[in-house]
Amino acid sequence: MRPILPNLEIITPSFGSSFSFSKYDENANNNANHWHYHPEIELVFVNGGSGKRQIGSHISYYTDGDLILIGSNLPHCGFTNEQTGNKQETVIQMKPDFLGNDFFDISEMTNIRNLFNQAKSGISFLGETKKDIGTKIEAMEEQSQLERLLSMLSILNELELSKESIVLNAKGFSMEMEMQDNDRVNVIFNYVKDNFQEHITLEEVAVLVSMTVPSFCRYFKKITNKTFTRFVNDYRLVHASKLLAEKPISITEICFESGFNNFSYFNKSFKEFTGKSASQYRQELRSILK
Repeated sequence: MRPILPNLEIITPSFGSSFSFSKYDENANNNANHWHYHPEIELVFVNGGSGKRQIGSHISYYTDGDLILIGSNLPHCGFTNEQTGNKQETVIQMKPDFLGNDFFDISEMTNIRNLFNQAKSGISFLGETKKDIGTKIEAMEEQSQLERLLSMLSILNELELSKESIVLNAKGFSMEMEMQDNDRVNVIFNYVKDNFQEHITLEEVAVLVSMTVPSFCRYFKKITNKTFTRFVNDYRLVHASKLLAEKPISITEICFESGFNNFSYFNKSFKEFTGKSASQYRQELRSILK
């Protein structure tokens, strides 16, 4: 199979604005099916629904919408598709220096400067922060350009002060990469995304990036802080989490549909990954979503 090349997304600011603001109904945003990266910092609010999030080497499953801040040049997939069930998705994209080279160096911008630094690893916001900031983000659609800018700065400041956040790649993705590394990693991630339900060998992936198996293993661990086998298993387990929440099929079927060929290994891996058995996870999630 020919690998899907990484996509450098070119972003144009909204007319009359220093940053880009886009609002989509349901799954109208078409970035969900491919890996992409861009120099702009990206703030995404998914209003309702559930789905996969994959940012850098981090893979997880979100429910009841999501609020995510993604740093410059951090590869990621889109967050919505025809199965997500979200109402809207709002995407704000800004260059790190979108207000000038020195603006964020002034003392009043310390919080936002710190937030942008944390965003290099990707941040997910939870609870009341997700709800309150999400409402403010959607309200920006009706604001004037100046009001939008002031709202943006206020939102970024509130996000830095929030205690309801998770840094997604705290021990993971190395962002000190050369462009060649970025391209290689995107090719690998695309291949896993498209083939995780099948058996994937180290040999076939090493060939994709023109490396020997030992060199590839060392390289992948250095870049992502995960072994390749662990990364593939994590991807499969997140897919299993999604199926447990969304499909009324047996856990045995979910095991094999997620790319595992051993049911006892799947059960053990799922409990290590989530802290719960697959049946317990499904039962608890159902009670939350009711």
